[in-house]
Amino acid sequence: MQPDRNSFKLVRRIATKEISLFFASPIAYLFLAAFAGVTLFTFFWGEAFFARNIADVRPLFEWMPVLLIFLSSTLTMRLWSEERRTGTLEHILTQPVSLLHFVLGKFLGCLFLLGIALLVTLPLPITVSLLGELDWGPVWAGYLATFLLGASYLSIGLFISAKSDNQIVSLISAVALCGLFYLLGTDLITDFFGNTVGEWLRLLGTGSRFDAITRGVIDFRDLYYYLSIIGVFLALNTFVLEQERWATSGNASHHRQWRSLTLLLLANVLGANLWLGQINALRVDATAGNQYSISQATRNYLSRLQEPLLLRGYFSSKTHPLLAPLVPQLRDLLQEYAIAGNDKVRVEFVDPVEEPGLAEEAGQKYGIQPVPFQVADRYQSAIVSSYFNILVEYGDEHQVLGFDDLIEVKAAVNDDLDVQLRNPEYDLTSAVKTVLNHYQAGGNLFETIKGQVTFNAYVSADALLPETLKDYRASIEKVIARFRETANGRFESHFIDPEADNGAIAKQIEADYGFRPMSSSILSNDRFYFYLTLEHEGQLVQLPLDDITEAGFERNLEAGIKRFVTGFTKTLALVSGGAAPASPYGNPGAARFNQLREFLGTEHNVVDEDLDDGSVSGAADLLLLLAPENLSEKALFAVDQFLMQGGTVLMATSPYKSSLTRNSLSLQPVTSGLEDWLAHNGLTLDKQLVMDPQNAAFPVPVTRNIGGFNLQEMQMLDYPYFIDVRGQGLDGEHMVTADLPQATLAWSSPIIVDQAKNAQRTLTRLLQSSEQSWLSSTLDVMPVMTDAGSSGYSPQGQLGSQLLGVISSGQFTSYFAGKESPLLARQAEAESGSAAPSDESQQTPAEENPAAESAAADASAISGVIEKSPESARIILISSNDFLNDQILQFLGTATGSNYVNTLQLMANNVDWSLEDAGLLSIRSRGHFNRTLPPMEKDTQMFWEYLNYAMAGMALGLTALVQRRRKHIRLSAYSRLFSTQGGTHS
Repeated sequence: MQPDRNSFKLVRRIATKEISLFFASPIAYLFLAAFAGVTLFTFFWGEAFFARNIADVRPLFEWMPVLLIFLSSTLTMRLWSEERRTGTLEHILTQPVSLLHFVLGKFLGCLFLLGIALLVTLPLPITVSLLGELDWGPVWAGYLATFLLGASYLSIGLFISAKSDNQIVSLISAVALCGLFYLLGTDLITDFFGNTVGEWLRLLGTGSRFDAITRGVIDFRDLYYYLSIIGVFLALNTFVLEQERWATSGNASHHRQWRSLTLLLLANVLGANLWLGQINALRVDATAGNQYSISQATRNYLSRLQEPLLLRGYFSSKTHPLLAPLVPQLRDLLQEYAIAGNDKVRVEFVDPVEEPGLAEEAGQKYGIQPVPFQVADRYQSAIVSSYFNILVEYGDEHQVLGFDDLIEVKAAVNDDLDVQLRNPEYDLTSAVKTVLNHYQAGGNLFETIKGQVTFNAYVSADALLPETLKDYRASIEKVIARFRETANGRFESHFIDPEADNGAIAKQIEADYGFRPMSSSILSNDRFYFYLTLEHEGQLVQLPLDDITEAGFERNLEAGIKRFVTGFTKTLALVSGGAAPASPYGNPGAARFNQLREFLGTEHNVVDEDLDDGSVSGAADLLLLLAPENLSEKALFAVDQFLMQGGTVLMATSPYKSSLTRNSLSLQPVTSGLEDWLAHNGLTLDKQLVMDPQNAAFPVPVTRNIGGFNLQEMQMLDYPYFIDVRGQGLDGEHMVTADLPQATLAWSSPIIVDQAKNAQRTLTRLLQSSEQSWLSSTLDVMPVMTDAGSSGYSPQGQLGSQLLGVISSGQFTSYFAGKESPLLARQAEAESGSAAPSDESQQTPAEENPAAESAAADASAISGVIEKSPESARIILISSNDFLNDQILQFLGTATGSNYVNTLQLMANNVDWSLEDAGLLSIRSRGHFNRTLPPMEKDTQMFWEYLNYAMAGMALGLTALVQRRRKHIRLSAYSRLFSTQGGTHS
């Protein structure tokens, strides 16, 4: 123990001496000032942090691999060269201790200075965390990577310095060798090779390893790589110095041992790096929500596999330079799927360019075609057709992900592109879920459901039923018998006469479900019951009477059972712009929601719904109303009864809609037809607009005259009508918004909640504006800009947070309770209207009178009013007609420099939560460019920038004061020692 303790003390004394020498000269302060200055300048200017508009510190580490090459070489160039030039190296060589102590002492002294340099930059991530929602995991990983990378360069610099007595030669040689290690993994070298060789080169490059850690993934392979470089070059440093002793030593066997041990160390380090390159399980994902790790949601889907799942990556050896670094990330992720899926997941990687047979199969069977990319180097520009696809195949179902599905691109201010994998686990798991659902949808329903499903038919005696319903009951019994045969005891049915036992059941179902007697006509006195329900583990689903045929009932029964199973594709009934179904391109002048359709359509079946028949399709699992207008009473009845059946009504509506053309922007009042219905359910939309200083920018084209030429550029203008909801404005406890970083609502109105009507329901305030928001009644919403080019908006009136999105769930009372069904009322009007003319000559044939034809169709209507809903009913209201509009999403994407998907994710989260399929909620909102900064004026941005410069200067000043204090304490100790020795001699 004593030799070890003495060795440690010796190393510490040498390190302390080097640190004192550093600070005794300007070297340390120049190093720290250069490190802080270049880092901050690169962060705010080179990488344009505020223009980039992302709440992360990736720009802080972007240039570290290059910056540290020069700074580390400058720091180490004199450490051994100066010893050799001044002759003090001979004194060190003659010491009776291992030279490793001196090497470690100098190395630790340099590490101490590097650590102080990193501490000087620490206020930068603190600033970003104050401005936005910073993920600290990649920050700490980045600092760890920087420290290890710097330590590697320092060890290389020390080795080079020990070989020369000239500081300039040491500097140039160290820069060259460190630069070589950095260049090995860059596109400058890897572009000359294919993917396979390029990946091996990236494993040897200090910069490519560095990028892997700064993503937030601390991989043991990367840590070992840096530690091995440090160990190898410190060993070489010791070996070089030990050779200086051999000039006076004749022990040849000792020399051979040194050479053998050094070569053995190099061989073992290289072999260990190559071996570890095949292992991808030893890593820690430091990102929030484990962004680069297989989540529990993915594992749950993989656990449902009954057949082998094939994940095949089609990657060409020659591809676009921006895509090439993403291939290893996808390879690692796919391998993790194989590990998580055990023997149920098979992963393959192929290059169809090199295997024509695979290329033909990919094109004919899966529709996978190579994509032409333009690549250029200093010698030539060429078009390369390459593959960048992932095939997900399960049974006879498959889905293909292309680079458009996998990557996310953000435009930078210097015309460069930042290309990252968008959200690879979500994209892959979503595809797995889709093929799994489609495969299961073709099988037995009851094989994927747990527990018992009960079908209850509350049907009156045949004597009371109309003839059509008597036949319909017989058809129901046939279908029920077939389902029981295939259910393996998991399906039971009951036909119950509500009027038996003096109507006891009738009273019970009216109290529990709001089921009242039906009628075939408002003019008829006949009353009967015909309600069909499904129950499973306390959840109730009512089957509609929209198609009273055997095939119609079977279809509705299957749809109802599927609502109890998460493994089947759900159907979303979409109504946009009114009761009529919207075309894929929208109605002329109306809002278009194609991006939302496409986004939801990747996981669900989105169908247009026509509410004019007074009902919602029985296959619908959720009703989605987007900017509805002038809904008729029958359409409103359809919405109401869908809610009464226990469904979820998700709506985006407000009292105003926008009209945006190339040259104008206006807002008009609009009537949705839902106003009274919402008020009945305790929710009212105030006829005002919310304005918030925390808002997203509005891109305005500005024409500038420069040298006689008119140039048009986009200027981002502060626009309080684009409310930026983030932080406390998002309910952090609810699954819908817990992982959502931000959402922008356009021209939104405040929601007023009637607490008395919602007292017995669960109310969730999903979205709220900031405390500094205010209300406006003006419809003049054109962007306002002062002569100075800044925003002309200022808060007016009372300030306070406004409710913009709400969920009300529980039992509701029908808006039509106590009233006759509008379907029967319409029928009665038609019948009385058709009977009015007595003269045959005045009667109009049905084929010439559309109204009469509609009345004839209504004559067969059979309807009743469900007056109460089960507890599973939900209303989700977001008070904006336009925030999902394609045009607005395009505007927001222009402002952020990438595709804006946060509001699409908000709606998808609402859908999944409502359908109790929350598997992808936790990973849907991941993404590199989702954590945007809050809006700030230019003066505010300058304040934070200059504050960081000032804090860096203060840190340097504090370091100088500490070192001066230490020097003063040390000199005082020497003075006391000398005075004590002098007193002893006297």
